Amino acid sequence: MSKKIAILGAGESGVGAAILAQKQKYSILVSDYGQIKEKYKKILSDNNIPFEEGKHSFDEILNSDIIVKSPGIPDTAKIIVEAKQKNIKIVSEIEFAGYFSNAKMICITGSNGKTTTTMMIHHMLQKAGFKVGLAGNIGNSLALQVANNDYTHYVVELSSFQLDDMFDFKADISILMNITPDHLDRYDYKMSNYVNSKFRITQNQTEAQSFIYCADDKETVNYLSNNSIDASEYAFSVSQDISEGAFVENNEIIISTNKNEKLMDRAELSLSGIHNLYNSMAAALVGDILNIKKEDIRESLKDFVGVEHRLERCRKHNDVLYINDSKATNVNSAWYALESVGKNTIWIVGGVDKGNDYSELFDLAKEKLKAIICLGTDNSKIIEAFSNFNLPMIEANSMSVAVTEASNLSEPGDTVLLSPACASFDLFNSYEDRGKQFKEEVLKL
Repeated sequence: MSKKIAILGAGESGVGAAILAQKQKYSILVSDYGQIKEKYKKILSDNNIPFEEGKHSFDEILNSDIIVKSPGIPDTAKIIVEAKQKNIKIVSEIEFAGYFSNAKMICITGSNGKTTTTMMIHHMLQKAGFKVGLAGNIGNSLALQVANNDYTHYVVELSSFQLDDMFDFKADISILMNITPDHLDRYDYKMSNYVNSKFRITQNQTEAQSFIYCADDKETVNYLSNNSIDASEYAFSVSQDISEGAFVENNEIIISTNKNEKLMDRAELSLSGIHNLYNSMAAALVGDILNIKKEDIRESLKDFVGVEHRLERCRKHNDVLYINDSKATNVNSAWYALESVGKNTIWIVGGVDKGNDYSELFDLAKEKLKAIICLGTDNSKIIEAFSNFNLPMIEANSMSVAVTEASNLSEPGDTVLLSPACASFDLFNSYEDRGKQFKEEVLKL
């Protein structure tokens, strides 16, 4: 008799899990409490996979052997609470995919920088001739690729929500970029819970596997000083010499895993800014661990093209530079964005606050900002935080209004920066939708 699987959520990860489950001869129900996008309905229908939308059929779901849940569904959801009471196994799509793959897994997490680093590593491995898939928070779901492809390696971007529902999965190389406050609403507003979630990326690793981390990140270093990791550790830093890892000396990136070897001058990196220096060092360490030639590592970091919606230069109009950093959904991401721009910046900020502390932006705000445009349905927290800065502050309830106001305030030489520091779901479908609308409005100027 075939095993019964319920897949909760019919987005990219859920539909991918359904295709893999079908290939593995499971009896399947895909259930989405909301409405399923047409493109995913078509895939499910074309593959004769049963699905429902706008409800959860509790009796059927709670009769399953295993539940694969979307990372967006919190543990407090009624269906999850009842499933746990019945001791039904609940896993993420990544965990489920891992059951059926022997490929090497290179997994990246962190509050910021993980998408860029993931794509850098994927670009590097492709350039070096690996059969490599890109999965997790970007690209096609890991489950779909495990079902349909024969990659030898996967580069997987993992959020804390995905890690929370991973138990037996093991990363061959795990990378933790940094840990700064984010999604604390899902972690009882306790930073320690969020930190523990991020470190799940190292679970099941032995010294035969590798763990790469930022030695300049306070939360990471604090955790490591109180907890042991079984994996072989490699650090990267811009402020100190590292005996096993990567560091910067006289603007040269040095790889020190075997002996100190100069990799390249930081000025040769395709992406500028200190955050991209961190991303590039993490990627370079992966290349070194995988014995990729230094020349291939260098070339991949020289010709890598940046990620959409991450410090993306849209256009110059009337000598004003417009930058789309819609992917900055937390304060630390916005810090990196503000650190990278010049003075006389008009900052578009706001959305769904996730327990943000804006005080870490105050010094940069004093130094860099000309005006603030609050883009959200409730801007009170931002207005209160920056009320003493004597800056023009304008509220906008649409991207059209925000860009028009920014244009009106700008003068030649200024920068308009969309770096919201908040989630997008009050006015937009996603951070991608927010960034796309920004670019569309900028092109209309």
